[in-house]
Amino acid sequence: MRVGVAELPLHYGKCPRWLFGRMVKLSSQISKLIIQEFGREEFLKRISNPFFFQALGCVVGFDWHSSGLTTTLAGALKEGLNKENVGVKVLGGKGSSSRKTPEEIEKVGEEFGLSTRKIEELKYASKMAAKVDNSLIQAGYQIYHHSFFVTEDGKWAVVQQGMNVVNKLARRYHWLSFSFNSFVVEPHVAIVGFKEKNVLNMVAKESEEARKASVDIVKEDVRKFKKFFVSPLSLYKFLKMPVEHTFDLRVYKKLLELHEFNPKNYEELVAFEGVGPKTVRALALIAKLVYGKEASWVDPVKYTFAHGGKDRVPYPIDRKTYDESIKTLKEILEKLEAGEKEKAEALKRLSELEF
Repeated sequence: MRVGVAELPLHYGKCPRWLFGRMVKLSSQISKLIIQEFGREEFLKRISNPFFFQALGCVVGFDWHSSGLTTTLAGALKEGLNKENVGVKVLGGKGSSSRKTPEEIEKVGEEFGLSTRKIEELKYASKMAAKVDNSLIQAGYQIYHHSFFVTEDGKWAVVQQGMNVVNKLARRYHWLSFSFNSFVVEPHVAIVGFKEKNVLNMVAKESEEARKASVDIVKEDVRKFKKFFVSPLSLYKFLKMPVEHTFDLRVYKKLLELHEFNPKNYEELVAFEGVGPKTVRALALIAKLVYGKEASWVDPVKYTFAHGGKDRVPYPIDRKTYDESIKTLKEILEKLEAGEKEKAEALKRLSELEF
């Protein structure tokens, strides 16, 4: 699995229509060029790289330090690439659009001629990517944007973003299906951003024993763990234990459901409907209190302008140069599609552009 993370300050407002229209055209032309030159897999690899994604957002004119780069660039890629016949579609999006991802996967899967089994695998991947970043790495970021990139042969990448309203930062997560090992064990290879303190990291290698203990807990007689839970109305009972080790009865009832479900492993446990951050945290802390199995509490966290930026940073966008870039890339693609021998000269012209 290939995953990366980037953190950006939360910025509010909308992308101007005159800029977004150009972002759609330029981002789709750049993407088409990559796909035609290097293939769909290479395009997914680059999208899953947080540094490439950030650079692409800057090239098409968005603010390098804005959380809106993620949602706006992903939206531009969705609008642009989904109109192209390049074997790559972009699904999901921000807010309510993210919740439409499963049905969009079904529609695109049928369009690509994928099997029912493959479509279900893609829906599962989309769900688990969101669950892992929302529940297994608890750094205070709530996922609100989820973009799912899929190719006609069923390979995928995810770019999603979480919001932390306390520190006013957004954290971006990138996933890639290549060399896939596990959703719940060390999925990260590149993480960029600011480290948070006291982050429950259940995907760390050091959390292996805590993951095993979490599964054992729900397989046992869950009723013996009821003493760790209190009614939300009985707040005075919180004085009996540290707050972090106290959970309300709603989480306890979820453990009873899990006990009936009897998960075989930690991934199956996490995939269970309704299992979220509170349940994951409760199991991790019970594993420590009862069995002494400690989870990792270390945050797994380990760009350039070509046309200017939306907020005139580092300088205003030069619309004439922007339009010329779109025109030049379009000409290059037309020559490549026509199979002309001017390919090398066309690419050379691109390298000589002055932004």
